[in-house]
Amino acid sequence: MWSNVRQLNLAANVLFALVLVALVAAGGIWLAQRPSFALAAIRIDGDTEHINTPIVRAGVVGHLRGNFFTVDLDAARQAFEQMPWVRRASVRRVWPNALAVTLEEYKPLGTWGSDQLVSVDGDLFTANQGELDEELPAFDGPAGTSKEVVARYFDFKKWLAPLGAVPDEVTLSPRYAWTVKLSNGMQIEYGRERNPSTLAERSNRLSAAWKAVTARWGNDIEYADLRYPNGFAIRAAGMRFLDDGGTKGKAKK
Repeated sequence: MWSNVRQLNLAANVLFALVLVALVAAGGIWLAQRPSFALAAIRIDGDTEHINTPIVRAGVVGHLRGNFFTVDLDAARQAFEQMPWVRRASVRRVWPNALAVTLEEYKPLGTWGSDQLVSVDGDLFTANQGELDEELPAFDGPAGTSKEVVARYFDFKKWLAPLGAVPDEVTLSPRYAWTVKLSNGMQIEYGRERNPSTLAERSNRLSAAWKAVTARWGNDIEYADLRYPNGFAIRAAGMRFLDDGGTKGKAKK
């Protein structure tokens, strides 16, 4: 080998390349550790209607490790997404010592249970309900049913529009029976959903008869039970009216 000039040149070139790579790496490490690359700013924008950016920024700073080059962007994103109201965050580096963060808020649709909120997408989240600008509908249901309950809320809102009221409360019981309370104070018992059309059919039955019901019993209907196979029962002025699906019915004590 030592008498082979070609092999000696090749070995020298390889050694030189290795030394050069080591020097570049060392220089990069030295440069990355300079104080000028320590994170000095976090710029927050995006959807921040309910988000207090100084509080969010202060809450996340303690979770960040490293500088401009070494900070873990995925860990930073997760830290932002743990803050109240934050549904999604994207984080990128801004030369030479800053992070730019774009936030997306949860869009609150209603309250869930005693201490949570539910978004228009059916996602549960925890936030200060005192920051809400208006009173929201109330929802509740077994664990894992928030998306189903929210979807049904929009269905009930459409199906019951002929009654001139909107749902204020939608509850799915542990037995998976539906109860809706309307803005006019009336409570509606739907019972369990036997098939995909059960709730729509029961809603349409009540809506179709609503004009006749209110003409006979007035607008102060407190309760409607739609669990009957061919009709429904209502309570108004201390009585129940059983609709047999046609124009006749009977009041029951």
